[in-house]
Amino acid sequence: MRQDNAEVIALGALEWVIGAELLDTFQSATGVDRDTIRGAAGDPEFLAGVMDFVMMNDDWVRGVCDAQSLPYERLMEARAALPGGDMPHWT
Repeated sequence: MRQDNAEVIALGALEWVIGAELLDTFQSATGVDRDTIRGAAGDPEFLAGVMDFVMMNDDWVRGVCDAQSLPYERLMEARAALPGGDMPHWT
């Protein structure tokens, strides 16, 4: 997957987080405030963090994928295309 496609999926994930009323949870988990979110929404490293957050919960993964009509494994593919996604998996 190309990084630009992964960024689109990650932006959709951020939109889903906001719509699912998980923004406060995201802010608590990451320490970012709303102004930072607005300014960083185009930053691939920030979007990688959004993907990491969403992938912490299977229900969230399903919600994001269902909202974007994506197969569930597509989130992992998108995360791999973003900064830091090329890290080895130890599982």
